[in-house]
Amino acid sequence: MTRPQGSAARELGLKRGEFDLAVRLGWIRTVAAPDGGLRRVPREEIDRIREAEGFPDALREQVRVVGTAQGASIMDIPSSRFTRLARAGLLRPAKFYVNRYRTVVWLYLAEELREFARSEVHAPLLTGRAPAEIRVRIAAGEDLRPRTWRARHAGYLLGQCGDPWERAAAITTFLDADLLAEMVESPHERTHLLRLRPHESWYGAPDSPTAQVVERILVADGPDEVSWLRTNLLMSLDKARRLRPAPPLTAQRPALNGPRTPENPTRPENFTIPAPAEPARSRWGRLLGRRG
Repeated sequence: MTRPQGSAARELGLKRGEFDLAVRLGWIRTVAAPDGGLRRVPREEIDRIREAEGFPDALREQVRVVGTAQGASIMDIPSSRFTRLARAGLLRPAKFYVNRYRTVVWLYLAEELREFARSEVHAPLLTGRAPAEIRVRIAAGEDLRPRTWRARHAGYLLGQCGDPWERAAAITTFLDADLLAEMVESPHERTHLLRLRPHESWYGAPDSPTAQVVERILVADGPDEVSWLRTNLLMSLDKARRLRPAPPLTAQRPALNGPRTPENPTRPENFTIPAPAEPARSRWGRLLGRRG
């Protein structure tokens, strides 16, 4: 027996945004719907969570997200240092939104920030002069927040995949459309991959300003990240082709060009987008390989 996600959220005492984040973080298990619609939550999963110690407050605290100012307060550091740590890839966003000025606002898990601040390993990062690696990254204008968010998002998408075709489709979430067309020459296969991309409409209506901003965050831009994605796409495609060929083209064809939409989105087997190089004296990079 399964429950729709909206009903499950109410039973767990979560707002819909909190519920969605808990699912993306792997804390609430979902299963494919029999009709192929929105994934559902098993009854036993709801019961397991409700019976856990500290429910519901502990669950709400797990999914509590904060912005830069509140995050800096939690870590007892200036907001400017918090931003530098995040831009250097040491603090990984859990989610983001685009405000009315089309500016990306990054949000972080409060519990992860507390864990970071409590670690003796990270103490040198919170006071005094930042390590040279971080200073170099900031001076070069690097901002790894989109990349560290993609690493978390990839973990979620990959966790929903059932076969190599789905995994290959999920990987294409993070690839530019022109690169995908170059790598997958067969129109049959490209169409099949596009149709298998997970249905996600959280980033706004097609062609909206919000969707265009999100598109830039979704697509990998670092040479090593793109190389990793290319390699994993080719490996997944090789497995998929040996499993079964892509079905023939039909009348309806999702476009490869233009922004992704809920009808034409993209998303990935067990692969993880490589984390940025870890600065000396920091172990935060270990979290980048954790399932999101």
